[in-house]
Amino acid sequence: MLLTHCIDGERRFHGATRPLTWKGRCGDHTGRVGKEKSSVVLLHGQPGSGSDWREVITRLPVTVECVAADRPGYRSSPHRAAGLLGNAEIVLADLDRAGIEQAVLVGHSYGGGVALTAAALAPHRVRGLVLVASIGPGAVTGWDRLLAAPLAGPVCAVTAWSLTPWLVRAHLSTLQRIRRRPLDHDEWVNFHIWGNARYAHGAMWRTFLTEQRDFVHGIDALDTVITQVRAPSLILADPADTLIPVATAHALNDRLPGSQLQLVAYGGHSLPRRNPQAVADAITTFTATLPPHPPQHGTSHPHAGRNTSKCAE
Repeated sequence: MLLTHCIDGERRFHGATRPLTWKGRCGDHTGRVGKEKSSVVLLHGQPGSGSDWREVITRLPVTVECVAADRPGYRSSPHRAAGLLGNAEIVLADLDRAGIEQAVLVGHSYGGGVALTAAALAPHRVRGLVLVASIGPGAVTGWDRLLAAPLAGPVCAVTAWSLTPWLVRAHLSTLQRIRRRPLDHDEWVNFHIWGNARYAHGAMWRTFLTEQRDFVHGIDALDTVITQVRAPSLILADPADTLIPVATAHALNDRLPGSQLQLVAYGGHSLPRRNPQAVADAITTFTATLPPHPPQHGTSHPHAGRNTSKCAE
């Protein structure tokens, strides 16, 4: 295993950014680029929305075309909440509708599980994977099991989504009044995501419970899915993440062929919001190294082999 260190200050990508097309109230951000490009699909976590990737998108170069839609059960998505398999099938159907033959899938947290599942379902459609603080082996905790339990799960979900979001929004509004300015994108991130999570076509608590149960009861199936993935992958994690242990990132790196593990020193679990530059840099570098077509079964990526890098951001 190769271990490299980047500790001489922060890495910064100074490439040009491009204008964005905004669809819907908050989600579905699409970047417009030139002729030579890499198609990248950004999959948010649980809860969340396509707008969670806003700061990442603005830091990507013109050679990267991004689509960051609201996943099923969130914001403006027309699809009801679904588990990993249902989410993955919708991602592939969206690629068909958009006329995208192949794409790099970037998944944060639960979205990482969606990306893995899509790569296993349709390896010829996925050029590569970037897994950002992704779920995987060892990610399920006692709290996760409680929130997915037959009785406690619905009670906790209904109570939480009925009472806490408006309290959180009120707290954020109070903070802004006290500071006399809007909060920056990396401030009070968890509160912002939780307080503003919603689904235009149904109850938010049902979305949360559906995904929570699929996560807990389907984690063994995800282990099987991982063995079927052949696309090159980059795993991005902060060892200080308090929701997904860094051991999960190491386990993904051990099990995925041709994978690279990059540890960053700031951002915790909400890397797209707290450390968007690190995520954008990782996507930019990774997509630039990919072959034009995904490797077939039995072949390897030019950078195959375990590669762990640690970069202070």
